[in-house]
Amino acid sequence: MPSFDVVSEVDHHEIANAVDQANREVTTRFDFKGTDSSFELNGNVIALKTESEFQLGQMLDILYAKLAKRGIDLDCVDVDEPVVMAKTATRNATIREGIDSELAKKIVKLIKGSKIKVQAAIQGEQVRVSGKKRDDLQAVIAFLKDAELGQPLQYKNFRD
Repeated sequence: MPSFDVVSEVDHHEIANAVDQANREVTTRFDFKGTDSSFELNGNVIALKTESEFQLGQMLDILYAKLAKRGIDLDCVDVDEPVVMAKTATRNATIREGIDSELAKKIVKLIKGSKIKVQAAIQGEQVRVSGKKRDDLQAVIAFLKDAELGQPLQYKNFRD
């Protein structure tokens, strides 16, 4: 029976490259001279550190530009509120990866509500969709691409 998996993954190497490029740009820009501004990547969290809230906004724009240029979908980036204390301002940007149980249930409910003759099952951080016809599976992929789920999805392991 044909099937495919719905997953949400990001390329960690490209994220590291984007953070490195953003760090390089911040150190060479005139408006950041002498501010000790930096980006730090720890797992899936990017920490932005600088002196003022205005500069945090500029650093976030730089980060978004570098991520977009590297092919990372900006829907997977959650940005916390800025924390401003005396002469330091920090902000965390979290990269969401994997389909959590709430989103997986929503995807399964959407697929069942679409009346396409397929079965959807949650398997950890992915959703497996299987059906009798390949055309039905392709219709589900098109349907999920049109749905606004707030997280980028990829479709892998398409098997006949």
